[in-house]
Amino acid sequence: MEYCEIEPLRADIDAVEGPLLLEFGAPWCTHCQAAQPLIASALADHSSVLRIKVEDGQGRPLGRSFRVKLWPTLVFMHHGKEIDRLVRPADAIAIKLALEKIDSASRP
Repeated sequence: MEYCEIEPLRADIDAVEGPLLLEFGAPWCTHCQAAQPLIASALADHSSVLRIKVEDGQGRPLGRSFRVKLWPTLVFMHHGKEIDRLVRPADAIAIKLALEKIDSASRP
């Protein structure tokens, strides 16, 4: 999965219904590259989660609106609200736990 060429607007992100994984990073970032297999592994059991990869950097308003300082930053959202956040995740288990939080938020 590639990073978005055009950064989404914050209002569009906030309007997403259901579970969302918003991933901030850059294609050249070694921390981001190392996290890709962890994220893919964790997402394997969470097909209902929409994943949006956003290339972040200086002057990028979406990353600033989420106060992103390090990459990758994973923001786990449900119906436009942040449920959890991981910065530079080191293992798939932490990602899976955060995904379970946003998945369970959609169950009655």
